[in-house]
Amino acid sequence: MKIFSLPIRVYYEDTDSGGVVYYANYLKFMERARDEMLRAAGFEQDRLIFEECVIFAVRSATIDYLKPARFNELLMTTVQVQKLGKASIVFLQEVHKANDPDFVCARAIIKIACLDANKMSPTPLPTAMLECLTS
Repeated sequence: MKIFSLPIRVYYEDTDSGGVVYYANYLKFMERARDEMLRAAGFEQDRLIFEECVIFAVRSATIDYLKPARFNELLMTTVQVQKLGKASIVFLQEVHKANDPDFVCARAIIKIACLDANKMSPTPLPTAMLECLTS
């Protein structure tokens, strides 16, 4: 499937005392990239809540930290749909240096559940989104 990419600059606030990206921030970078991927496909999450009554929740995250990113570097965060279920999406995500795709800082498998916003129980992905993600 198609790969979506989002550039992210490492700010001082993203780093630890040694100037290296703090490990939890890679998950934030990945979340931003998933949000922007959906936005680029025409799906705003606030509209999905009000119009479709669905929200998305991370069910699990498996992440490998491979190489350090540092203050002021430009990174590229990628998102690729690995598997679509009736009420879930599995994403393969990477964060690498923008000028060197072989310098992978972190790689993750993120499983997202589609939930009914009122009941907080699994519900099918909106049809338009499912069609968009499969095309």
